Amino acid sequence: SVKSVEMEIFERIAKDSGGPIGQYRDRAHGYFVFPRLEGELGPHMRFNGVDVLNWSLNNYLGLANHPEIRKVDAEAAAKWGMAYPMGARMMSGNTRLHERLEQELADFERKEAAYEFNFGYQGIVSTIDALVTRHDVIVFDSEAHACLIDGKRLHLGKSFHFKHNDIESCERTLQRATEIVEKTGGGILLITEGVFGMTGALGILDQIVELKKKYKFRILIDDAHGFGVMGPTGRGTSEHFGVMDEIDLYIGAYAKSMAIIGGFVAGPKYVIDYLRYNMRSQMYAKSLPMPIVEGCLKRLEIIRSAEGDELRKKLWTVTRASQKGFRDLGFEIGPAEACVTPIFLPGNEIQATQIAQDLRTNYKIFCSIVTYPVIPRGMIIFRIIPTAVHTLEDVNYTLNAFADVKKKLAEGKYDSDVIPDMAIW
Repeated sequence: SVKSVEMEIFERIAKDSGGPIGQYRDRAHGYFVFPRLEGELGPHMRFNGVDVLNWSLNNYLGLANHPEIRKVDAEAAAKWGMAYPMGARMMSGNTRLHERLEQELADFERKEAAYEFNFGYQGIVSTIDALVTRHDVIVFDSEAHACLIDGKRLHLGKSFHFKHNDIESCERTLQRATEIVEKTGGGILLITEGVFGMTGALGILDQIVELKKKYKFRILIDDAHGFGVMGPTGRGTSEHFGVMDEIDLYIGAYAKSMAIIGGFVAGPKYVIDYLRYNMRSQMYAKSLPMPIVEGCLKRLEIIRSAEGDELRKKLWTVTRASQKGFRDLGFEIGPAEACVTPIFLPGNEIQATQIAQDLRTNYKIFCSIVTYPVIPRGMIIFRIIPTAVHTLEDVNYTLNAFADVKKKLAEGKYDSDVIPDMAIW
């Protein structure tokens, strides 16, 4: 028999490589991962003491440094402090302003009610956990965000994924789920995204809701990257597709278009009331501080105003110019329709670090890089996130820089087998 070798937890961690990403921490920390961007939030910031053109903030509408919002944030912090209200919403942390924000969010999304989250990620995980029982089946898109996957992992029943944005695969999966719930007596929760944050692709919401005519299921969408941005009035990807009434539960995040922490879920009042009393991440966590609540009210006011329309117009001007420019230069950016714009390049992890260093050091451009194991080997993604406060000059400068990078890549300028050691930064 093989004798098992026991290992103390910390001892095991000490001998671990650090995981798929953590294995690079000694050379990458502070530069490729956990970088430090400093200065006023916006298109031009400082990275390692150097001014850079920054394409790596989810500040879609430029509200992070909007003067009216900064004023409300500062006044609310001075008035309330960051502690008020103290305690969880259910026990001692509820206020009329929290309730007002929820009602305004519900009205904006044309739902009966809404419930806010302290953190978008945490709230989504807990929403899924509270909604389903072991008798229910979850059907989800294979490229769903990590928070949706983590919520699904808490599910004690069965769950099945369908091929990304593939309506035929989705229908086959719904058929399979239907056969199961006919035996268990449960229901089906279909989970997808309005905008897929890695690729900028839109979820096929219009096609999925059509399947409601043939199958009985509920739809939950995570529209973190669509809320405030997509659709004629910024109500999200469901508005973009004209299916707001068919989406059963709509989840929005504050962290993208509103440039602040938190999120919410909106839907039928009886479902939202149930979630209030069953979402563990909110029941046992401190209430969202009042300055954030007041700040969110102001942000939502701007999003719903004529100024919000103008900011969205600026955002889409920059986004479309960027996406058209990259495509015209022969870059592959996939099915990007939303603001997130991925630039796909052939190459390995070593080449990715060399290109990123070249962009940041020589071109003074900062954007996120994505490599294996997040995506398959042999591929690199540079992720551009346009905002309403970028300019067309920023776009043209970046397009010219990437044209240079593409030429250098073809000429083998990034073929060294040495990963730059940037930990000194």
